[in-house]
Amino acid sequence: MPSITVDNLTKKFGEVTALDRVNLRIQKGELFFLLGPSGCGKTTLLRHIAGFYTPEEGRILFDEDDVTKVPPHKRNTGMMFQSYALWPHLTVARNVAFGLEERRVPRAEIKKRVARALADVRMEAYADRKIAQLSGGQQQRIALARALVIRPRCLLLDEPLSNLDAKLRLEMRSEIRRICKEFGLTAIYVTHDQKEALSISDRMAILESGRVAQVGTPEEVYHRPHTRVVADFIGETNFLAGTVSGEENGRFRIETEHGTFRGVPGNREWHPAGGTKVLLSMRPEAWRIAHHTQESPAPENSLTGRVEEKTYLGEVAQYQVRAGEAVLKLFELNPRPGEGYVGERVRASVSPDDVVVVPA
Repeated sequence: MPSITVDNLTKKFGEVTALDRVNLRIQKGELFFLLGPSGCGKTTLLRHIAGFYTPEEGRILFDEDDVTKVPPHKRNTGMMFQSYALWPHLTVARNVAFGLEERRVPRAEIKKRVARALADVRMEAYADRKIAQLSGGQQQRIALARALVIRPRCLLLDEPLSNLDAKLRLEMRSEIRRICKEFGLTAIYVTHDQKEALSISDRMAILESGRVAQVGTPEEVYHRPHTRVVADFIGETNFLAGTVSGEENGRFRIETEHGTFRGVPGNREWHPAGGTKVLLSMRPEAWRIAHHTQESPAPENSLTGRVEEKTYLGEVAQYQVRAGEAVLKLFELNPRPGEGYVGERVRASVSPDDVVVVPA
């Protein structure tokens, strides 16, 4: 399976720049996700890799082969669409065989490969059924089998689970990862579902307005976002505005309306000078909550506020805390029973390693 290189790719639709000098390197056998808000360019980028669009500038390489101007049917990529695009008048087996028939593969070989593809997605018992007789999850498996049966150089998936209910999504995202890893496929997966990306991707790229905002593993992107957009898009977070007042041992000292916070830069290559306006990103689960017992000045990396609301979810309680002009969301894992802190003043503190400094 090839590595895939996107080199300085630019695409415009009229006056709109959909992709702006995008650079990516996707490793062989990697399950790589493209994420971002609507209109960020993730599907446009996937369609360039598939060969449906030609860029104004830049190149796409499969290993060392420049495929920028190679038509889709000669790139040998398997593609799964959001709508599945199955033929309702054909049986399951004929749907899976379609790509092989177009390639004029011998009939005996088609039969063998279709049977193997259906077995791989655990649908061999449904070969003679019509598409209309299948559930949404079963149709999704058939679409995956059809993409795999041609033995593609890479697998491209455009929001393939968006039409399924929550339980089926959980089942199928694990199944997709199993199949990709079992076959060593290089796979590129477009989604807006953060949980999908965090749970099964090897690495991901967050796109913003046609540009790559950040590339990294799920852990890197979640715990060390480079920008406000990335921090806000992946998971939930709280922002506080502040000003850099110093740096020591890789941690910045930030002055805020709630006192001094120490934190780490999301991007280790970014070194804001003293006086720079910044934002602090702090995940709700990173805070520790305690009753506020005195009116003394808050120590570093803490603030005081009043709990306005509690939402109990069993394993976690979500608190809405008003601290001055800021309204923060804080999580308490394994919460105590009862009303908790509702209506009370609390002190919330956070470790410097969980305070991520990003540009304002």
